[in-house]
Order: sequence, then C-alpha cells, then structure tokens
Amino acid sequence: MELIIFLIIGALAGFAAGLFGVGGGTIIVPLLFIVFTQMDYSSDVIMHLALGTSLATIVVTSISSLMAHHKNGAVMWPVFKNLAPPMAIGCFAGAAIAGWLSGIHLQLIVGLFLIWVAYTMFTGAKKAVDPTKSLPSTGKQIAAGSVIGVASAIFGIGGGSVTVPYLTRYGVVMQKAVGTSAACGLPIAIAGALGFMIFGMKAHAAVPNSIGYVHTYAFLGISLMSFFTAKLGAKAAHALSPQMLKKCFSVLLVIVGCFFLFKGLI
Repeated sequence: MELIIFLIIGALAGFAAGLFGVGGGTIIVPLLFIVFTQMDYSSDVIMHLALGTSLATIVVTSISSLMAHHKNGAVMWPVFKNLAPPMAIGCFAGAAIAGWLSGIHLQLIVGLFLIWVAYTMFTGAKKAVDPTKSLPSTGKQIAAGSVIGVASAIFGIGGGSVTVPYLTRYGVVMQKAVGTSAACGLPIAIAGALGFMIFGMKAHAAVPNSIGYVHTYAFLGISLMSFFTAKLGAKAAHALSPQMLKKCFSVLLVIVGCFFLFKGLI
C-alpha cells in the first residue's frame, strides 16, 4: 500500500515538475509530510525527511523535465551556466541550515515563503513581459544562484519557486523561465539530497528504510512514476498561455503554503 501511495505521489509530482518547472517539490513535500505522519515517524524528523526525500526525487524529475523543455528550445543554457554552480553550493549549505531548524519552524517558513511567491507570481501574471528588460550581470546572477540554492534546500522544492519569478522579473517569457528552472533543478537536487543524507546521518536520524533524511522506498516509488509524467507536464506547459501558467502556478503555491501554515500553527 505504501508503494502504491508513493507511485501516486510520483505521478502528480512529475506532472507538476514539467508544467511549472518546480521539480515537483511543491507536491512531494506536503504529501510526504502527510504519509510520514501516518507512518508514525517522529515529529522531529518528519519535515526534514520530506524535504530530503523531495530533493532526491527531483534529481530524476528534473532530468526528464529538462530533456522535454530542451527539445522545445526553452532552456537558456548560458544563464544555466551562471546559476547552476552557486545554486549547488548554496543548496548543500542550506541542507545544513535546515538540519538546525525544528520541524515546526520549517513548516512555518515554507508556508510563508510559498504564499509570498504565489502573490508575486499572480500579480506578475497580469503584466506583459517587458522586452526592454534584460538579465543582470554574471556576478549578480551568481549571487542570486547562491541565495536560490540555500532557499531550495530549506524549502525542498528544487528552486523553481524562486528561479521562475526571478527570471520572469527580468523579461524572460514564462516557458523559457520554466525550462531553465527545470535544468537548474538538477544540480540543486543532487547537492541538496547529498546534504540531507550526510547531515541526517550525523544527526543519527533513526528512521526505517532511510539514508539520513532521505527515505529510500519513497525515493524509488516517486522517481519511477514521475520520470514519465514529467514529460506530459512539459508538453502541457507549452500548450498554455504564459498568463494562465502563472496563475495556475500561483494557485498551487497558495494551497501548499496555507497547508504548512495550518500544520505549523496547530
């Protein structure tokens, strides 16, 4: 039954990864939080386990998603080269920071952050892309990548919730922002998953069938299904208008953000 649940989560997460360029983390984290709670794991490690496992599965979903977006010419590789290295370093450091935070604090931080991103994305959906805007200098992109990397580990979301609005802010059309975000999700996920494994083992997290803060069965089940459904999500992304995609993205983040705020406050 647990494997079936993980496969279902993977199907939903994969589609979201391709559609929104978020690595599926906005779906995986809350659902794994619910599943791990029902499995009677310690409340001290549930949120950390959900974040670490989410990042591990994003390694697979981002590969599938970026391949699909690359075929559509939606990945800006020069931007990827500037953002990816500092994102990976920042994400590894972020995993250490997340390990120091309590589960409740992580829930509240994630909830507030996602609602803020949803607001900026929804208001941005009403605005046309300004063709006169251009991306900042390489140095500023590197600095932004570092911040996005740290945030990605703490939120377990592959960076898409920050990378997408960051790129659209500078006039990048939604499809290319999503495609580039999907590519950036790979180095983020690898560094973050390794970080949660290492720091989880150092914390002696006593969770069955896990390596540090990464649940192996959940990783396998979710990765298997999400690899295929991510391609479907990427195709759907190119069939929607940029404004509609931004609004759908915003609604998803509000739902997830409110869920974590509710769980963290009760």
